Amino acid sequence: MLADPYEVYARLRETAPVRRITGPDGMPAWIVTRYDDVRQALTDPRLSLDKRHALPGNYKGFSLPPALDANLLNMDPPDHTRIRRFVVQAFTARRTEKLREPIRRTAGELLDAMAPAGRADLVASYAAPLPIAVICELLGVPPDDRRDFREWTDALITPDLARPEGMKNAVRAMLGFFTGLIGHKRAEPADDLLSALIAARDESDDRLSEDELVSLAFLILFAGYENVIQLIGTATLALLRDPAQLTALRAEPARTTAAVEEFLRHDGPALTALRRFPVEDLTIGGVTVPAGETVLLSLGSANRDPKRFPDADRLDLDRDTAGHLALGHGIHYCLGAPLARLETEIALTALLERFPRLALDVPDDTLRWRPSTRARGLRELPVRF
Repeated sequence: MLADPYEVYARLRETAPVRRITGPDGMPAWIVTRYDDVRQALTDPRLSLDKRHALPGNYKGFSLPPALDANLLNMDPPDHTRIRRFVVQAFTARRTEKLREPIRRTAGELLDAMAPAGRADLVASYAAPLPIAVICELLGVPPDDRRDFREWTDALITPDLARPEGMKNAVRAMLGFFTGLIGHKRAEPADDLLSALIAARDESDDRLSEDELVSLAFLILFAGYENVIQLIGTATLALLRDPAQLTALRAEPARTTAAVEEFLRHDGPALTALRRFPVEDLTIGGVTVPAGETVLLSLGSANRDPKRFPDADRLDLDRDTAGHLALGHGIHYCLGAPLARLETEIALTALLERFPRLALDVPDDTLRWRPSTRARGLRELPVRF
């Protein structure tokens, strides 16, 4: 499954499109794999994100303190609507567009640093530090205070079962960091997203709680760079595997904007959407799923469903990608989607322009993927140029 989830998804779509499985944590779950079922379920209000609807002993998620757990990933309307409104007010198109030049500058600096060696791990040297720098710029994290955020999120997404204290230490570190950062921004506000959120929180009659504010900052950091790291890596790999598409994109860099949508569809950063819990017995794809059980909607499988996207396993930069579900659908659609697209477009354009002889530096079948059934990403991507 980790090496090639799409082969497994193809079998499930044909033989058991709504199937009860046992997850990596030993807990039961239902996985939904056909496009039409996934798209419909993403907008069904009877599928709740609120963990309070989970059956006892049926779901085992992150053990986050309230100050990090009160976030949009665990909420339904009306709380979800209220908090999302605050983010929309602060996370404007203007704020995203202001990041265009900082993204280009950072990409150029990272490529300059890589160039002399002639080879690099593209994940560690480029795909990871670029979005980390961007999200810190967005939130207003001072350069001297920037930590190894990826180590913290790795501890949550792919925990080391032999070292359970690793997750606890990461949670403790994140909570301390965000509490301190919000205190600093409240005392010395600046022109950044976190300061704008604090102002909206403190000035509104329908204000966020302090836990909701801390959780929101955590979520923006967590989701704001994690998805982009994976997407830059998988998009680059897809091009290196398909020289014809790579040549075509190099010849017409203006096509990169549209190409990002195909990269999202073809091998997006999230294999499944956020887990959901039926508030009542629910029929999905002709199968009854009992109330309170865990439901996983496979975005990766839906985007490879040949009934929706012909020849879906093939990367096709000329494809009509309208309706792909890589960034969700409905009220939980990714708030940071415009920024993720912008970062990926700039990162790929700069990379292909700078290194015309970019190639894999190891055999394709030796590449290692992150051990997760939820997040799709490479551990490393050795390249030469």
